[in-house]
Amino acid sequence: MDIWKSLKSRQNAVADRPLLALFEEDDRASDFVVETANMRFDYAKTNIDRDTRADLVKLAEHAGVAAKRDAMFAGAEINETEGRAVLHTALRNLDGGPVMVDGQDVMPGVLDTLAAMRAFANKIRASDTTDVVNIGIGGSDLGPAMATAALSPYHDGPRCHFVSNVDGAQIADTLRGLDAKTTLVIVASKTFTTIETMTNARTAKAWMIDHGGDPKVQFAALSTAEEKTADFGIDPDQVFGFEDWVGGRYSVWGPIGLSVMIAIGPKGFDAFLRGAQAMDTHFRVADPLENMPMMLALVGIWHNQICDYATRAVLPYDQRLAYLPAYLQQLEMESNGKSVQIDGTPVDHHTGPVVWGVVGTNGQHAFYQLIHQGTRIIPCEFLVAANGHEPELTHHHKLLVANCLAQSEALMRGRSFGEASKMMAAKGLTGAEQERQAQHRVFPGNRPSTTLVYPLLDPYTLGQIVALYEHRVFVEGVILGINSYDQWGVELGKELATSLGPVVEGVEPTTGKDGSTASLVDYVLKHSG
Repeated sequence: MDIWKSLKSRQNAVADRPLLALFEEDDRASDFVVETANMRFDYAKTNIDRDTRADLVKLAEHAGVAAKRDAMFAGAEINETEGRAVLHTALRNLDGGPVMVDGQDVMPGVLDTLAAMRAFANKIRASDTTDVVNIGIGGSDLGPAMATAALSPYHDGPRCHFVSNVDGAQIADTLRGLDAKTTLVIVASKTFTTIETMTNARTAKAWMIDHGGDPKVQFAALSTAEEKTADFGIDPDQVFGFEDWVGGRYSVWGPIGLSVMIAIGPKGFDAFLRGAQAMDTHFRVADPLENMPMMLALVGIWHNQICDYATRAVLPYDQRLAYLPAYLQQLEMESNGKSVQIDGTPVDHHTGPVVWGVVGTNGQHAFYQLIHQGTRIIPCEFLVAANGHEPELTHHHKLLVANCLAQSEALMRGRSFGEASKMMAAKGLTGAEQERQAQHRVFPGNRPSTTLVYPLLDPYTLGQIVALYEHRVFVEGVILGINSYDQWGVELGKELATSLGPVVEGVEPTTGKDGSTASLVDYVLKHSG
């Protein structure tokens, strides 16, 4: 029988099985977990049993995940639609050997760039620079913004700010109150042509000149377009490039992470890289059942492709991971939001899920109502640290952890009508009113979740977490037969926005546009003066 059909048959057979029943096996809590040296991934609160798990592992084997993983690390052109290697892992290969691309070892260049970043970061940290404004979008913004916020206890450098939206409100609000004479602006764009980034960069340059700063000294670029950065007036010694085998959403490990390095220092950034490198090694050598990225991916495949759960909630019970759900939205949805297989044929199954979420406990007072009692099942992925960074507020952290663990237990356990009815009887209700009120307090339960727990959110651990999710995306993409490393879906909107620019400015007519778009343009022109 086809493995996909076998898995679907298993899901149909166990769909109504209470998750709690699985814990009648004494060792489930220890068997349905994966551990690295300092992290524990628990997937026991899912409807995956040993037979299902065995089929999921067969699915990965049938797709050739191990061979394609080895090809990726070896520098093969696994991004087949663009003819590129996929080697963000080389950026954190601090203790590894050569990495070959087209017969050339790329590691000397990687290490030279890292050394230049360290020198520049140390220079900025030793100067009178008070603020750093990183201007980018997509992977040039989400990664460093997420990591900088996550590692705020380790900040001992200038304050970091991030501008991505072409909406003038963001850059105006960011620059307001900054001293142009003590601000460094980092422009992050590989091609130095990204319209949102370059529009914001020109605005920042004009602001700096108008307020007494010196863009020749106070601008840096993260780009490979040396001629364009020179034309913009940026000192070549303050330009840091990266190769086309580093995709934007996988680029925080190299020059795109410069703002992170300036904030926490080169030693802290090295720890971040080493955490990711440790996860790379684990991914390469661990057997499937002991392989954290593999099992995280297989749980995702079970929930999305087999159980047909369309969304995935990422719920970090860690305030400093507030940007992680947005970061993973891009990482997963831009990577695996495809409808065509690598060979160009349409897929015959769903691909990536909708990824969303916010930090706990905020979400508990927002959308958990739907997660617990709504009609759609939403698999939840909890993350929590055993310790916080505020020893004087330990009671806060214990309450945080209790909430996290309670939510996963409540999702699994639920509350029966009988239990709810007893609660209402204890309140003095009887008859039809007791039954009516009890119905509102029933929790279906059997809602799956996973939990990733770690000792403390430090640079090393954050590196592990981000690399874990990167490799999860890779495994899912291989199993689904798609290319996780291109993003053609972002192009059409960009092209149309470029053509609409002169129309919205009133320079060109709306000829050729559909009636809806034309009427919207007319409204904007009428009300924009």
